[in-house]
Amino acid sequence: MALQPAPYARQAGQDWLLACADIPAEIRSLWDGDELGPFPSGGHWMVAETSLARTMDALRRIDQPRRGPVLGDVTTGLGWWLLPPTLGEELNDVCTLTVRPRGWALRCPPVLYPVRGRVWLERPDGTGRLTDPLLLGAALGPGGGPRLPAEAFA
Repeated sequence: MALQPAPYARQAGQDWLLACADIPAEIRSLWDGDELGPFPSGGHWMVAETSLARTMDALRRIDQPRRGPVLGDVTTGLGWWLLPPTLGEELNDVCTLTVRPRGWALRCPPVLYPVRGRVWLERPDGTGRLTDPLLLGAALGPGGGPRLPAEAFA
């Protein structure tokens, strides 16, 4: 199977992101003014926040085909991972992550270019692929991932 050209994939990712907005026209208008657009968590994805340094480490540990969208902010030093909306308690024991509640607005730039220090480190690709929370927890390294239940060692 041939790979899609990069501009097509970026546009497909942007189209997917806009489909996740409450009012896509409002988001486009904000982006036209070089502003970030608010995307509420819960309906299409949940958001896990960590430091940009930890985000970069985890990106190196998760193979590209298994990563979902990841947003970074170089001015605040934060990173946000988009996770399935069915996220339960898988990441509760990961002390280096903050899982934002449903309805929390992640302010995003367009997929095509950065805005105000925010850039897609892993762009949405248009497929709706999100990062598996257990994979993210494991990628955060020793002591950073989820704890295994005692019966796992029996």
